[in-house]
Amino acid sequence: MQPSQRQWGGLLMAGGVAVVLAGCGSGPAPLAAGSSRPATTAVAAGSPRSYQLYTHCGIDEARIGSRYYEAVHPLSDGQGNPPAGWGNPYQQGTMTLRPPAAAVFRDDAGHQVQFRLRPGATAFKHVCS
Repeated sequence: MQPSQRQWGGLLMAGGVAVVLAGCGSGPAPLAAGSSRPATTAVAAGSPRSYQLYTHCGIDEARIGSRYYEAVHPLSDGQGNPPAGWGNPYQQGTMTLRPPAAAVFRDDAGHQVQFRLRPGATAFKHVCS
C-alpha cells in the first residue's frame, strides 16, 4: 500500500523537526539524565569554548563532555545561590581545558573559576532544585 500525500507530509514534517533539533547545539544545554544540571559538549584542550555554567545552587561543579569537575574554590551567597553579579540559573562564558585534569571558566563580567577533574565521577555530587 502506498503512503498517502498526507502521510508523506507528516513524515517530512517530523524529519524536518528532527534536523532542526539536532542543529540546536548553541542553545541552552539539555539537562543531564536525572539532574537539573545541563549536559554539555566536549571542549578542546587549551582552546576556550562557549559554555553555559550552571550557577543556580552556587558555583560548585561543571560537566564537560562526560567528565565531571569541581570548583577549586566554590562560590555562593551563603544561601545556596550564586554570588551577587552572577546569572541564575546559568552564566554564559567560556571553558578552557588545562591538561591533564583542570579547566577554567571565564566570562565577560570578569569572573574566573578554576575547576579540577573528579576522576571516576559519573554524576554531580550535589543535586539541587
